[in-house]
Amino acid sequence: MLNVLHLSKSFDAPSGGRLEVLRDVNFTLEAGEFLAIVGESGSGKSTMLQTIGTLEPADAGLVELDGENLFALSAARQAWMRNRKIGFVYQAHHLIPELDALENVMLPLLVRGDDRASARRRAVELLERLHLEHRMGHVPARLSGGEAQRVAVARALAVSPRLVLADEPTGNLDENTAEEVFALFREACGREGAAVVMVTHSMRLARRCDRMLRLQHGKLTEVFDKP
Repeated sequence: MLNVLHLSKSFDAPSGGRLEVLRDVNFTLEAGEFLAIVGESGSGKSTMLQTIGTLEPADAGLVELDGENLFALSAARQAWMRNRKIGFVYQAHHLIPELDALENVMLPLLVRGDDRASARRRAVELLERLHLEHRMGHVPARLSGGEAQRVAVARALAVSPRLVLADEPTGNLDENTAEEVFALFREACGREGAAVVMVTHSMRLARRCDRMLRLQHGKLTEVFDKP
């Protein structure tokens, strides 16, 4: 479903020259698979997700989603793909503070042109699945950290994406809340049939994924220490 081939990415170094962040990164992801990417802070995990999601240009390589090379698309077509086939979940929930939970989840559906009634039905379905039926009318400031992150998960899944890119989705939560959010996140993605690439510092959560890769010195390697 997802093929990442020979992906390379670098930035201008403050001292001159180029800083290589990703070096010939290769991996595949099957439909419905839940993949964890682990690595030290600053290893390039977030950059890799942003590049796969076409938010950052690559120096070389390609990313194929359902056989379509995302890097060969126009900017408008990339935006279309992000709105319909790719969901994003970040460490900070990035909810719109003026909108309540229901409106935040409805927003990507309205942006793509769904009518308000169908967008509302879909948002209610997802929020109920994530045990937030009693918080739909609350703005982000009135939600706990775990609740806000579950709203962000619902928003990412609203358009029924083929791929979800999750960057430390439980990184701002305490251990017990992180466990709860991760379990609901994984269950919801499984029901939706979405494949997931999740960047995390938590080896405990990474070991509960289908597969684990480590990003180190710009290279991806398989991790075999799962129980």
